[in-house]
Amino acid sequence: MKKLSRRDFLAASAAVSAAGVLTACGGSSSTAASTASSAAAGKSSSYPTKGISVICPWSAGGGTDACLRAFCEALGKNLGVTLTVDNQTGGGGILGHQAIADANNDGYTIGMITFELATYKKLGTSDLTWENYAPLCRVNTDAAAITVGAKWAASNNITDLAGFIDYCKAHPGEVQMGGSSNASVWHIAGGYLMSATGIDIQMITYQEGAATAVQNAAGGFIQGVTVSLAEARSFIESGDLICLGVMDEKRNPVFPDVPPCKEQGYDITYYPQRGMAAPLGVDEAIMTRLEEACAAAIEDTDFVTFMNNNGQAISYLDAQGYADYLKQAAVDVAAAMDAVGL
Repeated sequence: MKKLSRRDFLAASAAVSAAGVLTACGGSSSTAASTASSAAAGKSSSYPTKGISVICPWSAGGGTDACLRAFCEALGKNLGVTLTVDNQTGGGGILGHQAIADANNDGYTIGMITFELATYKKLGTSDLTWENYAPLCRVNTDAAAITVGAKWAASNNITDLAGFIDYCKAHPGEVQMGGSSNASVWHIAGGYLMSATGIDIQMITYQEGAATAVQNAAGGFIQGVTVSLAEARSFIESGDLICLGVMDEKRNPVFPDVPPCKEQGYDITYYPQRGMAAPLGVDEAIMTRLEEACAAAIEDTDFVTFMNNNGQAISYLDAQGYADYLKQAAVDVAAAMDAVGL
């Protein structure tokens, strides 16, 4: 566990296909086109003929893993084969993301890419960017929430976000908020909170991940966390934590009584994403089949129920929309990291 004041947070974390050109050399161009069309049609109609491996860059039991497993069940219904989740973890998600990019491009290995992909190059930990993948669809956005210990809030008469911010301004550097590891998605969420409101809090980082931060907040060892509602849900429902605001543009269906920060007068919007992608170079007909399956899976009743029950927002974008989003997100995340000193 490492403590970072706002001053330290802003200053000390700095550590923290090729287009295939087909050249015809003699022969009939119409014959070549016909042959290519027939081959593509054959691949589209026969794919898939066996199970598909789906790489998850994060550990089993976490939010990404749970979302992916539910989505794979829905994909399997449409594709008619079993999709097996392969958790390849380590390096803050780098190992799994690298495995997706390096996978065989036959269409039988795909994966889920996450927010952290947009941070690697700026942090100097990997050269991977969204351009190393062929996007299939965006599945989910998972907004950060400002959640605090119920006993601590009650003892300080804090009942809403405004009260929390007023308290932090009156007690600069005193409040300790947990996220996850240094330069992680929830660590950066704490930076958003500070930069958007001008408060001075200590961000406590946990290499073990957000679960430890949530447990410590519920136990009163720190005052709160800036993690997703899904990760804090059990302690909110038990009454050990209370959520003061969600960094989203709309209310969460599981916690409809918790207003977004924007509704409370604070322009704080922060929602990391998860989506499906293939390695570069997958046959166009196979990509089309996967994209169609993703579009169907996102509306699968069991998947929708699972996501709603777990407080995770379905935020579907098709392949082109997801590519456009990832391109802009790379710019936005870099600017946000600059703002918090990463």
